[in-house]
Amino acid sequence: MSKVTLGKTGFCVEKNAFGALPIQRISKEEAVKLLRKAYDRGVRFFDTARFYTDSEEKVGEAFDGMRDQVIIATKTGAVDAEGFWKDIEVSLKNLRTDYIDLYQFHNPAFCPKPGDGSGLYEAMLEAKEKGMVRHIGITNHRLNIAREAIESGLYETLQFPFCYLATERDLELVEACKKADMGFIAMKALSGGLITDSAAAYAYLAQFDNVLPIWGVQRESELDEFLSYIENPPVMTEEIKAVIEKDRRELLGEFCRGCGYCMPCPAGIEINNSARMSLMLRRAPSEEWLTPEWQEKMKRIENCLHCGKCKSKCPYGLDTPTLLEKNYEDYREILQENDRASQGFGINII
Repeated sequence: MSKVTLGKTGFCVEKNAFGALPIQRISKEEAVKLLRKAYDRGVRFFDTARFYTDSEEKVGEAFDGMRDQVIIATKTGAVDAEGFWKDIEVSLKNLRTDYIDLYQFHNPAFCPKPGDGSGLYEAMLEAKEKGMVRHIGITNHRLNIAREAIESGLYETLQFPFCYLATERDLELVEACKKADMGFIAMKALSGGLITDSAAAYAYLAQFDNVLPIWGVQRESELDEFLSYIENPPVMTEEIKAVIEKDRRELLGEFCRGCGYCMPCPAGIEINNSARMSLMLRRAPSEEWLTPEWQEKMKRIENCLHCGKCKSKCPYGLDTPTLLEKNYEDYREILQENDRASQGFGINII
């Protein structure tokens, strides 16, 4: 088994963390089954958030009565002290516990610090002093805020997007965390579904001894795949290197990661999927993307107001309206190609 220690927290866990965002989309019974199966097979770190609708409640039910056997990380998206206290009370109730192992500021637009006027960090410290929080972390999608958090010395962990599509700047963050004895939690390890080879994703991240990957799990088949890597972890081979290089050639550059921080759209466009539809169709083919429902969703791009709100909120600095237009144009071409193919040979998703 491969273990990782999350910096100053001292948490030493299997290099497979359970990302509980997707379980908000399944029933409580299914979610509890997945969570307990993960635990039974050696997973000990479970990450959720107030923002993930009923995810905390499902985690709470799964581990009721065995709280000291797992490490639970959750997050607050509060922007002031009042919101912080409301969030933490709800989280504690949902999780059926009186403490949170790792409490993280959830993708804040700034790096909370003492004396910044928001009262957030002061509230976090008070919660820690009261025993409600054991360790303090931050999540983000913005390089400048991530760097500031590391340099501040105020945080024990950083959760940041990291996968084999990483840039040199992302790699510098991982190294900076290591030097600061700060845990690095890798979200978006499959780049929001664009990386389709989980073994390659695992092998790449396994090279970094201070990185804990979080795998978003919704189906038992997905969980089984990651659990199999506990006993038989994929290693970097020439074949896997070739897969990674191919994906980097195809994906590096201007593409939507699907984080959703550009939402909501005043024109009702489902930006986080629509702006990367072309890649999803080619890399994770599914007839579901071509249904009348999705055709209607993609058609909403015609109603784009060009207000710039999505572009201004994108943590990756993407020209989102242009991406939407390109994806819509490509989507219509794919529909036409499949219409022609279906007349004689059935659906043929590219």
